[in-house]
Amino acid sequence: MLYRFDPMYWMISLPALILALAAQAWVRSSYKKYLQVRNAAGMTGREAAQHLMRSAGLQLRVERAQGQLSDHYDPRNDVLRLSDGVANRASVASVAIVAHELGHALQDANAYMPLRLRSGLVPMVNFTSWLGPILFIVGLWLNVFELALVGVIIFSGAVLFALVTLPVEINASRRAMQMLDQSGLLRGEEERKGARRILSAAALTYVAALAQSVSTLLYYLLLLNNRGSRRRR
Repeated sequence: MLYRFDPMYWMISLPALILALAAQAWVRSSYKKYLQVRNAAGMTGREAAQHLMRSAGLQLRVERAQGQLSDHYDPRNDVLRLSDGVANRASVASVAIVAHELGHALQDANAYMPLRLRSGLVPMVNFTSWLGPILFIVGLWLNVFELALVGVIIFSGAVLFALVTLPVEINASRRAMQMLDQSGLLRGEEERKGARRILSAAALTYVAALAQSVSTLLYYLLLLNNRGSRRRR
């Protein structure tokens, strides 16, 4: 694609890319470290999930998720999916990740508006995230300003999704820490520090995703403005 060879693109996008790489590295290092730290309650992720669900009044099926760091809550089927590393280990990392996903389940049960908005945007973002850039680049190549503008407008949907996702994830982590504090699954400041570190690292990945979306949109707007300026001369 054309921005691979455009210094302006890299100047705008490099900070967001560095942030994304740093966030991923922090998530993986935190997960690896606290997966080895046993929680004082001695509960695996699966056991912690059952314990927290009883306390919160949630009824979800717990199923297996393929891969690592693939844990998620599926609101369409009322399912909590846990990776093997989380489900079968009695670690600080396991209970922190389980609590975060159950934070999403609580959002769903309480009709948390940002979560509902994000769920409503999912079909749109599956469409806009790839169609917008295609229309934009084709519009530039064909020198059809209006088509490129439509591409930018469509891509803005992906930026909106990233913006809405951020408070949803931060709120889920806040709910997670409240559940963990009330349940007594984490005992001592060191375990709580580990859980907070994992949740903070995960939140940073969503900050980075938003930064990447915004930087790409900014690049598109700058290119569009340059083309528009040439047309007016």
